[in-house]
Amino acid sequence: MKQISVCLAALMLGTVSAQADVHVSNIFSDNMVLQRDIAAPVWGTADPGEAVTVTIGDSQASSQADAQGKWMVKLPAMKANPAPRELVITGKNTLTIKNVLVGDVWVCSGQSNMEMSLGGCNAPQDIASANFPTLRRIKLDHRAMGTASTDVPGRWEVCDPGRAPGFTAVGFYFARRIQKETGLPIGLIDDNWGGTRIEPWIPASAFQIEPPLANTLSDLDRREKDYRNQLGARIPSLEQWIADTRKALAAPDAMILPLPALPNDPLTDAGSPTTLYNGMIAPIVPYAIKGALWYQGESNGGEEDSYFQKMHALIAGWREVWKEGEFPFYWVQLANFTQPNTDPGGSGDWGKTRMAQLKALQIPHTGMAVIIDIGETEDIHPKDKFDVGERLSLWALHNDYGQKDLVFSGPLFKSMKIEDNKARISFDYVGSGLMVGKKQGRTPTVEDKDGKLTRFAIAGEDRKWYWADAVIDGDTVVVSSPDVLKPVAVRYAFSMNPTGCNLYNKEGLPASPFHTETW
Repeated sequence: MKQISVCLAALMLGTVSAQADVHVSNIFSDNMVLQRDIAAPVWGTADPGEAVTVTIGDSQASSQADAQGKWMVKLPAMKANPAPRELVITGKNTLTIKNVLVGDVWVCSGQSNMEMSLGGCNAPQDIASANFPTLRRIKLDHRAMGTASTDVPGRWEVCDPGRAPGFTAVGFYFARRIQKETGLPIGLIDDNWGGTRIEPWIPASAFQIEPPLANTLSDLDRREKDYRNQLGARIPSLEQWIADTRKALAAPDAMILPLPALPNDPLTDAGSPTTLYNGMIAPIVPYAIKGALWYQGESNGGEEDSYFQKMHALIAGWREVWKEGEFPFYWVQLANFTQPNTDPGGSGDWGKTRMAQLKALQIPHTGMAVIIDIGETEDIHPKDKFDVGERLSLWALHNDYGQKDLVFSGPLFKSMKIEDNKARISFDYVGSGLMVGKKQGRTPTVEDKDGKLTRFAIAGEDRKWYWADAVIDGDTVVVSSPDVLKPVAVRYAFSMNPTGCNLYNKEGLPASPFHTETW
């Protein structure tokens, strides 16, 4: 019976000999970008033992398919090259991939604000001018899986005004700035899914990195067992439905009853741990990359330490499976959203998540774009993705592209010193100085010389919060309130929508929200 099935499959797909053709993963297609300066893996399938050679220009590598028919070669490191070339894969047959560039490849992942397309951002001028033949992207389909997928549908495409509206807007603006500054070909792996939590994107092995997460997969195993038990209990009703349906189909006027509801399989649920890693990240590993951009957190809003632990697991897990060392990993802090909170103590929702994102900067070779000044009260998807991509690009330009004199971050909380009835706050990344800023659309943020700092709160030993007076003093901010004689803690912009927060450095980059208390 097994032999018959194999023969039938061969007849359906073509001749038996066609099945022996060398095949390359779909991540390798016309218009692709290969990563420069490091060995670039290329992989696929062939007959067991079949010799496979991959050639691009003067670079060549050979391998042999293993007993399962899998092969992989690693092309020698190549310099950036904007000239289109052909990637040729030769086994018993030959495959030719055209219009291949060598440059930098960035993975753009997360949830809907990363998935949000340029066409959804009210950016007609940017779309009309998007003739960038050396900017490419591949968009991955949404797939949640219980085991790691080995391939992914999708094809690379060149950025032009016709295709640009479909590009991830954050990735587009990031890549456009990098390309403008460096001239390098840029490839974007557009790999995201709206409404998803962080846990599904984490590799299974990475949950062991943080002890509080160690039982995550045990819980998933329990849910899968429950699913199997529930499914087994439904079999009698399914068998009855099949019998009833057969009778109804034999009688033209008989009513067909709806199919009985089935339980959801947690291993194919986009909300379950590892499922998006299995379906959408594993298939592109170990495609050589420069780094990763991450915009997610809305679906984990309200978490603080737990979200930091998950970010640590995500970053360490991806770095482990890619085996490229500590590649750059840059994320977007959550924007302001919903109605402003007038409580000086703020709120524990997204305020906490932003603290986790701020804390995650202690992970080596990471960075964070602060966008607390571009959110929209009524829309969880702010249309200003220009500033998001630009601010992410500053981190990359400084850390990865040699612009060491570039101011790449707004002020980040460094320390607090109590001076009598006042608290003095020091910051990293003050640039050329602190200022009260005024943000107006895409135009550079300007100094508001008549403005006062807002959204600072202060508390004493009784842990009651009061709105505070905050004054810039050199590279520090001095915070006080007549209601707090012995301050012990300060908060800045610690709420879901701290509208009006206006602390910037003079390069126009906003300060991150922060809190100093440890209680």
